[in-house]
Amino acid sequence: MSFETRSLAELTGHDAFIRRHNGPDTDDVTVMLATLGESTIDSLINKTLPASIRLQGELSLEGPRGEHETLAYLKRLAGQNRVFKSYIGMGYYNTLMPPVIVRNVLENPGWYTAYTPYQPEIAQGRLEGLLNFQQVVMDLTGMALANASLLDEATAAAEAMALCKRANRKAKSMAFFVADDVFPQTLDVLRTRADYLGFELIVDAPERLEAYDVFGALLQHPGRQGEVRDYTALIDTAHGRNIMVAIAADIMSLVVLKSPGEMGADIVLGSAQRFGVPMGFGGPHAAYFAVTDELKRMMPGRVIGVSKDSRGNPALRMAMQTREQHIRREKATSNICTAQALLANLAGFYAVYHGAEGLRSIATRIHRLTTILAEGLGRQGATRVNTHFFDTLTLAGLDLDTVRGRALTEQINLRYGNDGTISISLDETTTAADVATLFDVLLGVEHGQTVAELDRLVVAEARQGIPATLERKSEFLIHPTFRRYRSETEMLRYLKRLENKDLSLTHAMIPLGSCTMKLNATSEMIPVTWPEFANIHPFAPDEQVAGYRQMIEELSHFLIEITGYDAISMQPNSGAQGEYAGLVAIRRYQHAADEGHRDICLIPSSAHGTNPASAAMAQMRVVVVECDTKGNIDITDLRDKAEQHREQLSAIMLTYPSTHGVFEENIREACEIVHANGGQVYIDGANMNAQVGLCRPGDYGGDVSHLNLHKTFCIPHGGGGPGMGPIGVKAHLAPYLPNHCVTPQAGLEATSSAVSSAAFGSASILPISWAYIKMMGARGLREATQLAILNANYIAKRLEGHYSVLYKGANGTVAHECILDIRPIKATSGISEEDIAKRLMDYGFHAPTMSFPVAGTLMVEPTESESRYELDRFCDAMIAIREEIRHIEHGEWTPDNNPLVLAPHTQADICSEEWTRPYTREQAAFPSDAVKASKLWPAVNRVDNVYGDRNLICSCPSIDAYRD
Repeated sequence: MSFETRSLAELTGHDAFIRRHNGPDTDDVTVMLATLGESTIDSLINKTLPASIRLQGELSLEGPRGEHETLAYLKRLAGQNRVFKSYIGMGYYNTLMPPVIVRNVLENPGWYTAYTPYQPEIAQGRLEGLLNFQQVVMDLTGMALANASLLDEATAAAEAMALCKRANRKAKSMAFFVADDVFPQTLDVLRTRADYLGFELIVDAPERLEAYDVFGALLQHPGRQGEVRDYTALIDTAHGRNIMVAIAADIMSLVVLKSPGEMGADIVLGSAQRFGVPMGFGGPHAAYFAVTDELKRMMPGRVIGVSKDSRGNPALRMAMQTREQHIRREKATSNICTAQALLANLAGFYAVYHGAEGLRSIATRIHRLTTILAEGLGRQGATRVNTHFFDTLTLAGLDLDTVRGRALTEQINLRYGNDGTISISLDETTTAADVATLFDVLLGVEHGQTVAELDRLVVAEARQGIPATLERKSEFLIHPTFRRYRSETEMLRYLKRLENKDLSLTHAMIPLGSCTMKLNATSEMIPVTWPEFANIHPFAPDEQVAGYRQMIEELSHFLIEITGYDAISMQPNSGAQGEYAGLVAIRRYQHAADEGHRDICLIPSSAHGTNPASAAMAQMRVVVVECDTKGNIDITDLRDKAEQHREQLSAIMLTYPSTHGVFEENIREACEIVHANGGQVYIDGANMNAQVGLCRPGDYGGDVSHLNLHKTFCIPHGGGGPGMGPIGVKAHLAPYLPNHCVTPQAGLEATSSAVSSAAFGSASILPISWAYIKMMGARGLREATQLAILNANYIAKRLEGHYSVLYKGANGTVAHECILDIRPIKATSGISEEDIAKRLMDYGFHAPTMSFPVAGTLMVEPTESESRYELDRFCDAMIAIREEIRHIEHGEWTPDNNPLVLAPHTQADICSEEWTRPYTREQAAFPSDAVKASKLWPAVNRVDNVYGDRNLICSCPSIDAYRD
C-alpha cells in the first residue's frame, strides 16, 4: 500500500463528524463554486461578508472530536451528577414516560425534526397530537378552550396576568394579587413582567384577596405547602368586585380534584411535566393554558382547530394564527413565537396511553401513599402544616439538621423551608418501600410501624386528605381516542399512523427561511434521555449537579468565544424570551446608571415581529427605522432618529445578517451611531448561523444578543418547540442578567428577577448544542457557516431566470437565505406564493417561509446540512413549478383549474372515478422521478382557513362523529 499522507487526527476520525454534518462534499463544492463563477469558497465569502467585520484567524476552540470520544467524555460529566430520589416538588416531579412513547416519539426523528405546522396538509399527525393535548387540558381544567402549550408554568402565569389586565376593562386598578403560597419561581417571573408592564404585585394569603383593589389574582392549586382548597366562594366574591382569577393547577391533582373551571376560574395554567416528561434539571416541559369561552380570542399562543379541506373532509390547522407580534408589533401584549410542541405531544400521548382509568390509578396511588405517610407521621406526633392535601405534606417541629443528614445518607432530597418546615411531595414513581424509607428518615428507625398496616387502617377508616367537597365528580377523557389504544400494539400503530402524515427532515430538506432546519445528529440527541441528565430536579443541591454545571460552563465558554461577548445566561427558554431578557438587562443597567428614562427602542422596518413585541413588553417606545430600496437599513434615517431621540434612546434591535438575507455593509457604523447617542445595541441572533467562525457580534458593536440554540446550534424544532434562547452580553450588562430566587447565581444582582421557571431554562437539551460544538470544533463551525452561505447562493443562482431574488448584497450575493419575489408571477398568472407552497408538497417538499419578511415572497434557507443532490432536487422542483405556471400564462390551463391552485393532491384525488382536470393524474401526484421513487402523500387536501376561523372548534371530534 502507498504511504498515507493524512494526519493522525484525520486517520483517528476526529473530523468525520464534520463531513457527516455538512451536506456538500468536496466534489459538490467544486461544482457549486463553478456554477457561481467562483474559484474558492473564500472568494465567495469575501464577496458576501464585509471585510471590516471579518474575524481574523480561527475561533479559540478545541479541534473537532469524534462522536464516540465526545459521548464518552459527556458520559463522564453526567456521572458527576448524583441522581437522588427527589421529593422537592414545587412544580417538578419524577414521572415515568411509557417506553413506547420514548422510542417512537421522543427518540424518533420523524417527530423531533419536524417544524411548526404552518403547512397543515403535511402536518396532520402532530396537529392531531396537539389537539389531543388541548382536549386533555380542557377536560381536566373544566375550561372551554386550551392552547397548544406555552413555555413553562411561570411564564404562563405571567401571560395570565397580562391577559387579566387586557380583558378586564371594568377594573381601573394597576395591581395584581398573588397568593402567598404560589411557587416562588413563579412569583420571581411575575416580578420581572410586572416591573415592565407597570403593575403592582400584592402578595398575601388567598383569603385576604377581598381586602385589595386589583384587576386580577393568581392562586396556586394545591398551594406551595400542599394545601388544597375549594376556591369557589372566593372566586365568586372576586367576580362580584370585577377581579379576574387565574389558577395555577397541578395537572395530576386535577385527575382526582374538582376542576378549577367548576370553581369559576377565568384562566387555568400549569405545567404538563408530570404527564411523562422527565424533570431534566428544569426543562423543556409544556406549560398548559386554558380559558373561558369569553377569552378565547385574546388567549396567547397557538391554538389547534378543526376545519375542513377542499373536499369537505375534516382537517386540522393552527387556528387563530395571529402570532400576534407579527400583526400588532409594538402594540403586542405578548411576544410568544414558539411553543413546546414536542413536549405537549409527549404529555398528550401519555394521556392517550393511560386513558382516564390509568390516570385515576396513578393519581389515586400517589394520594394513597401520601395519606399513608400523613397517617404514620401523625401517629408519631409529627405536626402537619397543611390540613388537606393531594401529594404534598409540610411538617413543622422536626430537627432539620438531623432529618437532612438521614436524607442525604439515603440519597433523598426533601424541601427545607426557611421557616423550619420540611415538605415532601410524592409522585408517580413513589413506592410503598419509598414511604417506609421516608418514615425512617423523618422519624428515625425506631418508629415501629409498617406501610402495610397503615394502608389497612387508611382503607378501613376511609381516610384521605381531600375533603368531600373537592373530590372530582365530573368525567374526563371520554373521547374514543383516549379509550382505544390500550395495548402497546395499538398504541404503536397509532403513533406510526400520525408520524406517517407528517413531513420532517427524514423525508426532505425543509427550506424555511429564518428557521434553519439543519441536521439534528443522532449522537447529539442520545444524552437527552440519560438518567443523569433527565432525572435531576432543577432545585437539587449544587453538590449533586457538578456534571450539569461543568457542561453548562463549557457550553457558556464556547458561546462566549463564538459571539465575542463576556457572559452568557442560559435561562431564556425560547428566542423571544431571549430578546425580552436582553432588553430587560439593558433597562436594568440603564436604571442603575440613573438613566431609567431612556425608553426609545429603534427597530428597522424589516425586523421580525417579536422584536417590537419584546420592546413593548420591556416598556419601551418603538421608533421604526426605514429601509432603503435594497432592503438595507437607511443609515441616514437611523442617524436622524438616533439624534432626534438622543436623550431618551435606550437601544436598537438589529438582525444580522438582515432579515432580508443580506450582510449589510454599514453594520459597524449603525452600532457606532447608536452608541454615540447613548444607546445600547441589541443584535438579534436569529441569523447567527451565517456568522459563526466568520464574524462576532460582540466585536462589531453588539452589547447583547440572544442565540437560537434550536437553529444555529442544532437543538431540534420538535414540531414547533422546544427552543432555547440564551443571551450573551458585554461585561457592563453581565450583573443584570436574569437571576433566580430559588437557585441564585453568583455575580448577578440579587434584584435581577427571573424570566423562566428554572435557572438554566431547558437544561436537559443543552447537551445537544454542547456536543455539536465539541464535535465540529472551530474549523467545522466555520466550514458549516461557509457552506450555508454557499448553498443559499447556489440555489439563488440555479433559480436565476425563473424567479427573481428580491435582495442581494453589495457584490450580488446573498447570505444564508434568499427571498424569491413571487409578486411579478402573480401579476401575470394569478398564482400566489401559497399556491407554489402547496404545489411543492406534491414534489415532496415543505414550502419555504411565505410572505415574511415581505408579503408575496418565499424565503429559502437550505442550511449547510443539505447535499447538492437535495439542493438540485429542490431547485428542479421549483423550476418545474415555474414551467407549470407558464402553462397558465400562455392560456393552456385556466387560472382556476391547474395543478397549482388545486394542490396538494391526495390519494382521494388520484383514486376518484371522475377526472376532469386538464392535466394527468401522474402530473398531479408524481410530477418528478424523485417523487415516483419515494412519495409522501399529503393527508388532506388544501385546508380552508376561512372556514376554520368562522367555525372555531378546538377539541377532539365528538363521539357522534366517530359513530358517523
